[in-house]
Amino acid sequence: MLISINRNSNEKFKVKITSHNITNHIIFLSDETHKKMTNNLKSKEDLINFSITFLLKREPNTAILSSFDLTKISHYFPEYLDEVKSWINE
Repeated sequence: MLISINRNSNEKFKVKITSHNITNHIIFLSDETHKKMTNNLKSKEDLINFSITFLLKREPNTAILSSFDLTKISHYFPEYLDEVKSWINE
């Protein structure tokens, strides 16, 4: 599994997941959300990579939405924010 992340703008990222199937995703991550989730201890790209890896442990890349705001993950997986906090504090 290969995850590539390209920044399209300050808050918009294109993510390509290469597995059995190749999928492309647009992820939105605002400065405010980034600071709230990581206290700027990790880069936006690191947070997105962690988040995609988190999702891939729970579902195939073909099930991940093609476009979403990173905050939506916790709507589907309530444990997400706790896992981010644990990762930040490692």
